[in-house]
Amino acid sequence: MENKITSIFSWVVVAWICKVFLSSLPYKFSGHPDTQHIFCTIGLWMQDTISPALGQWFVDNGAVAVGVVELVAALVLLSPIMMMLLKKLNIVVNAPSRELIHLFGGVMSSGIMAGAVFFHLVTPLGIEVLHNGQSDGGSLFYAAVSILVLGLLLAICNFLSLRTPK
Repeated sequence: MENKITSIFSWVVVAWICKVFLSSLPYKFSGHPDTQHIFCTIGLWMQDTISPALGQWFVDNGAVAVGVVELVAALVLLSPIMMMLLKKLNIVVNAPSRELIHLFGGVMSSGIMAGAVFFHLVTPLGIEVLHNGQSDGGSLFYAAVSILVLGLLLAICNFLSLRTPK
């Protein structure tokens, strides 16, 4: 029963994380003005505080780089579905367990969002992103915090599930 609860919890968390990560990709990959504002704000801060070259790289490439990492994390989190199908077709015999994949994906997702939370709190970006007189009401920040926390819970629950005898 405990494994079933962990599995259901995991898939609900995976659905939320993938919804946030995958729905942001068109913005990150298309050079949307809101995305440009966010990554330029962070990149200019990096130029002044860390390194001019690193900051410029972040301005030019940060959105796509973060988008690629979020896409990889989403694919990792969703991969147990593909593993299950490949097992049913007898193409794969020994696939990693859902628990192990979700543990790893939870850590990946939390790591990505730890960076996002850091930049919201430390740079001029702030909790509430303002662009062209419009506010996001803090929605990006709160989504990042939710994934940071839920990703950690996903990793912990699945780690404990792996340690529990079946």
